[in-house]
Amino acid sequence: MTGTAPTGTPREVLLVMHTGRPTTRRTAAAVAKRFAAEGIRLRMLDTERDRLELDLPPAFEPVLVPEEPGEAAGCEVVLVLGGDGTLLRGAALARTCGVPVLGVNLGHVGFLSEAEEDSLDTAVDAIIARDYNVEERMTIDAVARSNGTELGRTWALNEVGVEKASRERILEVTLEVDGRPVSSFGCDGVLFATPTGSTAYAFSAGGPVVWPQVEALLLVPSNAHALFARPMVVAPDSDLAVEIHPHGSEAILDCDGRRTIALPPGARVELRRGEQPVRMVRLDGRPFADRLVRKFDLPVRGWRGSRLPGDDRGDDD
Repeated sequence: MTGTAPTGTPREVLLVMHTGRPTTRRTAAAVAKRFAAEGIRLRMLDTERDRLELDLPPAFEPVLVPEEPGEAAGCEVVLVLGGDGTLLRGAALARTCGVPVLGVNLGHVGFLSEAEEDSLDTAVDAIIARDYNVEERMTIDAVARSNGTELGRTWALNEVGVEKASRERILEVTLEVDGRPVSSFGCDGVLFATPTGSTAYAFSAGGPVVWPQVEALLLVPSNAHALFARPMVVAPDSDLAVEIHPHGSEAILDCDGRRTIALPPGARVELRRGEQPVRMVRLDGRPFADRLVRKFDLPVRGWRGSRLPGDDRGDDD
């Protein structure tokens, strides 16, 4: 799917950034100037504008919006300058209105980002020329209940975590898949991840890496005290649930490290494939394996298979 925008309407890009880094602020100012020169106006979060020193024509002063879901409506792209945490913020603004997100990693690993700092110009050029593809990434919807009362609804791009609220206590849970109990055990928590999130928290907890093209959901227990408490990969349309023991400890539902719901003993969390995906910008068609190698700095020395244009890993790496 190629990126497009309505012709004859003013072009806008929502810029989301990590304002705590001076280099990011300088980069954002340069990007804003470049867009203005191309007739593209910026939309920015009202909490971030004051951190930037911009030298723009008055007609291209950024439009300020609150950090609320849907504030990207009408933009061509949400451009994120920062790491994965910043990209998750941008995804929350873009998801409900279907605007694609393009991340440029100015942080550490930045696994969700499509471009690195040294390819920022290429990313900006692609936005200006509307020369990019868009792919949809699965999300997870979650609803928490206690004694028949709904505690809240939320969603995640990476993972939904049900974790113990007290470090000293063990969380007693029962897992359910498609309406049937699967296993009960004590643990630090349980992660429900998308393929996108398989390289995040779920990976650190011992879960498998799942290619983004695979439609599936992951269940990954964290430090479980049980024989059958291994990670599981289930169908993308499975109905999942986790029940907290009614005489156990309190827990917390955490989505992408950004949205939380307190869970009392006896609470139940139901999860399923999200109704709305997150749309992500792709700038090239390189395989996911290349991203794994690059982001995790994996050793591939000695590999003698066929090369793709631009490969920089040879026999001497």
